[in-house]
Amino acid sequence: MAAGKRRRSIWSVAIFVILVSTIAIRAYRDLSRPEAWDYWKESWLSPSMTSSLIAKADLDGTGRARTVLAVSGTIGAASASWLRERLEEAHLRDGDAILLSSPGGNLDQALIMGEIIRSRSLATAVGVTDASGRVTRSFCASACVLVYAGGKPRYGIEGSALGVHRFVATMPGRDPVAEAQRTTGMVLSYMTRMGISSSVVEAMSETRDVRWLGSREASTMNLITDPVGRP
Repeated sequence: MAAGKRRRSIWSVAIFVILVSTIAIRAYRDLSRPEAWDYWKESWLSPSMTSSLIAKADLDGTGRARTVLAVSGTIGAASASWLRERLEEAHLRDGDAILLSSPGGNLDQALIMGEIIRSRSLATAVGVTDASGRVTRSFCASACVLVYAGGKPRYGIEGSALGVHRFVATMPGRDPVAEAQRTTGMVLSYMTRMGISSSVVEAMSETRDVRWLGSREASTMNLITDPVGRP
């Protein structure tokens, strides 16, 4: 009887070890992929974006004080989750704003970030804040423009710049032409839903280098909905 119990105990331990080993192997395989490691690094170790909350910012030059979440840095593999967490902490309300300063980054994450911003009825603008909390000019390029597009309204602070370019497919083993067409279609669909003219996607398609849009051109495309002058 005792021998039978020992055998069952040995088998239980063996099965437990096999299960743990299987899970460990799968986890290793997942983390061995560059995109998976990038996601975990972004989530737990070192987010590529930073934020600061400005309680009373005059974003549009009207004297109206509103809460602004200033977000800066490169859009990484987990930036959408990061932004959602920052918004939960900030308790922004309809009409509050996201202030962006970014060279771009992960296209898919940028699309999700824009959707999050739109779902919460937040405004967007491009800029940074100085030591006094005053909003000053900055830039938003590449995938950052997709995040900016999620705002309603989208303020255009004088001197700030929006930069667009063609998005290049980077998935190994896939037809680059087909991937480029898929990406263009995805971006066009997104921009249309955000109320932006298809001409902005045409501008993106014209060059792989960043093309900086003038405020008048961006307004004509309805990318900027509310130009804001600064003294």
